[in-house]
Amino acid sequence: QVQLVESGGGLVQAGGSLRLSCAASGSIFRIALMGWYRQAPGKQRELVAAISSGGNTNYADSVKGRFTISSDNAKNTAYLQMNSLKPEDTAVYYCRVVGDGMDYWGKGTQVTVSS
Repeated sequence: QVQLVESGGGLVQAGGSLRLSCAASGSIFRIALMGWYRQAPGKQRELVAAISSGGNTNYADSVKGRFTISSDNAKNTAYLQMNSLKPEDTAVYYCRVVGDGMDYWGKGTQVTVSS
């Protein structure tokens, strides 16, 4: 069984920074992709950033230049460094891991940016 443990969410003022972490544990042998998604109240879940096992990254246009995704393959952990946060970044952030032909999601961590 694979578990995703997310951490790093919280309340921050506009312009501030947060760093999210997602650690995958359990019986997972080969991770193909790790990513972060977010869902704001009344909106659909959307991709924020993703990174492949080869290091290729993909970002939502709204976060380019402000957020950086990285991963530590040895630790099966992904990070999302979020800088210059805006109130519109407020959402529940979910970690996603694709590996061994399976798709896993974390329970989410709340990020709230005050104006």
